[in-house]
Amino acid sequence: MKLKITALFLLACLSSCSFNKSFYQAEKLPPGIKKAFMNVTVNGVTYKYNIVNFGANFQPTFTDTLNNVLAADYTIESVVFKNNKGKNLNGWFIKGKDKPKADITLLLLHGNGGNLLSHYAGASELAEKGFQVFIFDYSGYGFSEGKATRMNVLHDADAALDYIRSRDDVKNTKIVIYGQSLGGHLAATVARDNEALVDGLVIEGGFSSHKDIAAHMFKPIALLARILVKEKYKAYKSIEDFHKPVLAIYSSEDAIVPMWMGEKIYRHAHTPKSFYAIKYPHISGPEFYADSITYKIRTMTGK
Repeated sequence: MKLKITALFLLACLSSCSFNKSFYQAEKLPPGIKKAFMNVTVNGVTYKYNIVNFGANFQPTFTDTLNNVLAADYTIESVVFKNNKGKNLNGWFIKGKDKPKADITLLLLHGNGGNLLSHYAGASELAEKGFQVFIFDYSGYGFSEGKATRMNVLHDADAALDYIRSRDDVKNTKIVIYGQSLGGHLAATVARDNEALVDGLVIEGGFSSHKDIAAHMFKPIALLARILVKEKYKAYKSIEDFHKPVLAIYSSEDAIVPMWMGEKIYRHAHTPKSFYAIKYPHISGPEFYADSITYKIRTMTGK
């Protein structure tokens, strides 16, 4: 009886509409919103219940509850660019303050939940290490228009790459795609489709395919999950056609995406490639391993 109930639940969850929602847990922000509340990490210190004030072009300013602006070692420039459907997408271009001009630009593809407010902390950690980082919200996330679907987020990432390549401060820098979780799965296909335009690929905690993660999530009926889940693209196959440096970062303590999925992607990748086994929860690399990740990215790009 328990198995039957589980099977019925899975069938409901894996209908074309419901299952898509399970992959994209977007948090939309109303276009007219002026303030939002969140935790902010600045220089390694987490400040609770801070306020984000949104100005023109959704420009964020972080303050404490007394409206004091929080100082940081980086700047954030909020930008709006369009995807292939003419929808507006919102992104943040993050640079370190008082540092030499960055020679590496990271296009950060974030995970399936939240929005820029919940994902930018990792980007700021990397910006403090001397990278310039562009992180954006997929269709339907944050202030970005449209709806999150597997093809939409793929085209969104292509549009983000086109956008950063149009910037003067990105020209003459190495461009590395850095994908986390769902963004890590996505990053392999984006890198394959734009190989001539990028210099490397980092996948942190990305699942190997939609079928693999569905089977992992619903282990009692894994075979049924594999049958019901449709694939538009899969990381371990896409990476077979990418021939530039790859860094795979996976945690042995990841309760969401197991390390074997990273090992599967890594086996299918071409050399030069590196596998970095870490600890701590899902996609916590920049928080706990920023120095070593920085070193590995610089090594893979020759910078």
